[in-house]
Amino acid sequence: MSLAERTAAVTNAIAAKPGAEASPMPRGVTLYKVMGKMFAILEVNKLTGVILKCDPHLAEALRAQYAGVGRRSHLDPRFWIHVDFAADVPTDEIVRLVDHSYDQVRAGLTKKQRAELDALP
Repeated sequence: MSLAERTAAVTNAIAAKPGAEASPMPRGVTLYKVMGKMFAILEVNKLTGVILKCDPHLAEALRAQYAGVGRRSHLDPRFWIHVDFAADVPTDEIVRLVDHSYDQVRAGLTKKQRAELDALP
């Protein structure tokens, strides 16, 4: 899969999440939030990749398994991972990690917020 196809697949997976709101930033960066809480930062500039929220134990395992999973942000590296699209992480694994990130953030929402998400089409 080409880098452009991989980027499109991940972008579509992020945008398809219920309640996902995109906030474009300078230099090819887009923040994705659900109910005001960030779950993904998509980078489509020199370093194409995505920063995702992640369970700390899973983050350690992923960093050990894939060269393309690392740290690359001012966010707490225990809870956030950077996935390089040009590296060894399969696209379906990146999409699974998008789901995991969204679920991590969704779990921290209030019951009322989760009910609002569930009511979305």
